[in-house]
Amino acid sequence: MNDSRPIGVFDSGLGGLTVARELFRLMPNERIIYLGDTARVPYGGRSEETIRQYGLQDARVLMGMDIKLLIAACNTVSSVALDYLTRHIKEAPVIGVVQPGAKAAVLRTAERKVGVVGTRATIASSSYAKAIQAIDPDIKVYGKACPLFVPLVEEGFFRHDITRLTAQHYLYELMDLGIDCLVLGCTHYPLLMGVIQETVGTRIQLLDSALWTAKEAQDILTRFEALAPAGVDGLQESKFLVTDLTPHFETLARMLLGQNLPKIEKINLEELTEEIQK
Repeated sequence: MNDSRPIGVFDSGLGGLTVARELFRLMPNERIIYLGDTARVPYGGRSEETIRQYGLQDARVLMGMDIKLLIAACNTVSSVALDYLTRHIKEAPVIGVVQPGAKAAVLRTAERKVGVVGTRATIASSSYAKAIQAIDPDIKVYGKACPLFVPLVEEGFFRHDITRLTAQHYLYELMDLGIDCLVLGCTHYPLLMGVIQETVGTRIQLLDSALWTAKEAQDILTRFEALAPAGVDGLQESKFLVTDLTPHFETLARMLLGQNLPKIEKINLEELTEEIQK
């Protein structure tokens, strides 16, 4: 049994494309409808009420497109508003990126000391610490907010000297605590993987929440016998929507997903705010 309906993925900007990339790698037949709220990026410095509002607006737009699974590919929304989304979205399973990343950390840490980097909202919520310690309460979790990482990614400064200095500023403190795993608790951060790994060294393993979220999605679709039929070029049949389209965003999206990426479409913010009022 198959289900040819698309997977819905949303994020505040382009970071969620790292989840889309892993979904296509694991399940190349799956179609994705991606929504990047680029006009309001980043979400990490917003109030919890605003994050919940934005997340539900994003979700409602995708649910109106008959998706079979909804992925909140934004760690900030996953940390602050996932329960809120699941209470309001009943038409399809809803998953975030925190729980898959937490499970990976528990499996991979040997020293039982895990670091987590994310936006201010993600770290303030202690979502990763709660998820990890719910599985193993003896694991120590150290969080560090890295608010400059998202704008550096959005600017395409993946290996810039400014990025290296910023990584050193944020990460040396975690290294001194003796962590052996570092969860990249924001889907933008895998795009800085090279600089982050150079900064922390090879002794510390980086855990990409995007990869583990894609695996979680694959497990859910397999369990419900809802995988797409074979023979479909998922990427070519997918749709990419943003609330503000710039040439810079399109360049980065094609770098991530390939030059054969379908045309990126712009939707108006009014379409998101109207959805919440229906």
